[in-house]
Amino acid sequence: MPSLRSRLIYRVLKIQKRPFDPDKPVQQQRASLEKQVKRVPMPRNVTVQPIAIGDLSAEWLRPPGVKGDRAVLYLHGGGYTMGSCNTHRALGARLAIASQAPVLVIDYRLAPEHPFPAAFEDAIQVYRWLLALGMSAHSIAFAGDSAGGGLAMAAAIALRDHGDPLPAAIVCMSPWADLAVKGESMVTRAKADPLISRESSLLHAGLYVAGHNPVSPLISPVYADLRGLPPLLIQVGDCEVLLSDSVCLAERARQAGVDATLEVWDSMWHVWQAYAGYVPEAQQAIEQIGAFIDKHLARRADKQS
Repeated sequence: MPSLRSRLIYRVLKIQKRPFDPDKPVQQQRASLEKQVKRVPMPRNVTVQPIAIGDLSAEWLRPPGVKGDRAVLYLHGGGYTMGSCNTHRALGARLAIASQAPVLVIDYRLAPEHPFPAAFEDAIQVYRWLLALGMSAHSIAFAGDSAGGGLAMAAAIALRDHGDPLPAAIVCMSPWADLAVKGESMVTRAKADPLISRESSLLHAGLYVAGHNPVSPLISPVYADLRGLPPLLIQVGDCEVLLSDSVCLAERARQAGVDATLEVWDSMWHVWQAYAGYVPEAQQAIEQIGAFIDKHLARRADKQS
């Protein structure tokens, strides 16, 4: 049974106009998202350290007492066309607290100014930068929401194919993993989803794909060979049009021998984890993510030693 708070917020979201409005210019959608996050409470006592990684802006989020020999590389959502360190700072901070690991959020390049493969190249660049600092791959986890979840999977696939050491674990929250927009939940969950629509998905997919094949494994990981990837945790709500992306991704991963865990949360919407502080299910989900990351970082580090 969903909590009273989650039911109330879901009703409010259903009444409001969808933030990813395909009838609005991308710049206006970006501004709307930035405005919305001003209402999201930031956890206390988390140090925010802005840094530059080449031409990219990024932020380290460090709660007190976290282990400095591990890290979570966080890739934000926003349909590949919006989102920033600013929009995902609070969520990243909560993940840092839950996982007891510093979280690195990056401002990867956005479409349509920078279509595929720009964001994908930025994610790989930052991961290799962490390795160049002397960090072990066993002490790094990938995490991302929506487009960032798909991007985390695509980056891991490319790293595997290039022979790079892989991160210890991957976490995907409501991942957008099929930019061909073929999932059946695009229809079956159309009325239930208060945030995303098939029309908005097609718009943002077109801006990011920009003439490439949308079923390319590095664009849509549901079509990829997932063999050899690290343990995977996928969280998705059953009230979102991207539900099929998560189900298909988990099935493909298991068929490839990946240790994949799929959590379908009752009555939850797209990236409900961002509502931690308001919705108890959001904090519960974050705590489960934190435990997953902590377990796998510790386990891989122990194996290495």
